[in-house]
Amino acid sequence: MSQQQISLPAKLINGGIAGIVGVTCVFPIDLAKTRLQNQRQGQQVYKNMMDCLIKTVRSEGYFGMYRGAAVNLTLVTPEKAIKLAANDFFRHHLSKDGKGQTVFKEMLAGCGAGMCQVVITTPMEMLKIQLQDAGRLAAQQQKPVMMSPTKLVATNTMLSRSYNSGTVASAPRAVSATQIAKDLLRTQGIQGLYRGLGATLIRDVPFSIVYFPLFANLNRLGKPSPEESSPFYWAFLSGCVAGSTAAVAVNPCDVVKTRLQSLNKGSSEEAYNGVVDCVSKIMQKEGPSAFLKGAGCRALVIAPLFGIAQVMYFAGIALLGWGT
Repeated sequence: MSQQQISLPAKLINGGIAGIVGVTCVFPIDLAKTRLQNQRQGQQVYKNMMDCLIKTVRSEGYFGMYRGAAVNLTLVTPEKAIKLAANDFFRHHLSKDGKGQTVFKEMLAGCGAGMCQVVITTPMEMLKIQLQDAGRLAAQQQKPVMMSPTKLVATNTMLSRSYNSGTVASAPRAVSATQIAKDLLRTQGIQGLYRGLGATLIRDVPFSIVYFPLFANLNRLGKPSPEESSPFYWAFLSGCVAGSTAAVAVNPCDVVKTRLQSLNKGSSEEAYNGVVDCVSKIMQKEGPSAFLKGAGCRALVIAPLFGIAQVMYFAGIALLGWGT
């Protein structure tokens, strides 16, 4: 029991470090994913991921690809720490009967981890999405055929001053996550930061149910013996395969979450009243393929992110000598 108590701080610290390293490496792809998912039919600003990144660099500079990164780097530490440590915590308690881990128990542990992490994930994603999508809205307004001033003013005016400088051709004014958070708390209270909580749960719980058992079983294949750990490269590959598989599987939920959490809309972009309304409108106006928007980007983000995270997590714990 003392080992479990001692190892928990190590897991939290290393989970946080793993998240920071992973996010720093793949954040531009995550930005492209958000912008592609928020595009509507007939209003496409970007053709694909590479087109999005190239246009972002041209219009916003290199650091434009890291819009919202500060939010992630700040909150990913507790988010990843909670996710990885909670999974270990539930796995430990579910295996106390001495019968070892079954796939069902691993899925239960993943479910528990996914439910724990949304406390941090929801506000983190909420703030990050506003910052990431600002460039897409500005680019859309610069296209004359897409501009509808009447609709633009009427559509979700909250926080619009943060993104629009009053002229169509100018770049969006700089806005901070702190400013967005203050505006949300002032106008909507704490529930403003947790907008899209249901959609986040629908995405993150199934993701964890798929990811953690798949990673555990893939990683087990690389162990030289039951008592030894798998090589770091095998842990990395296991994290990549499990992460990309889980990411694509829950991508429809991620599209719904992104749409629900986007406060500002472009011209002719409608708002949604909950998960069911969002799913219904996307199906009617864009078809089933819309739920796969950004799936490739998401797989490219999650694969190295979780591969790096798992290697950093286990390597860090091993260096501290506390084991898992």
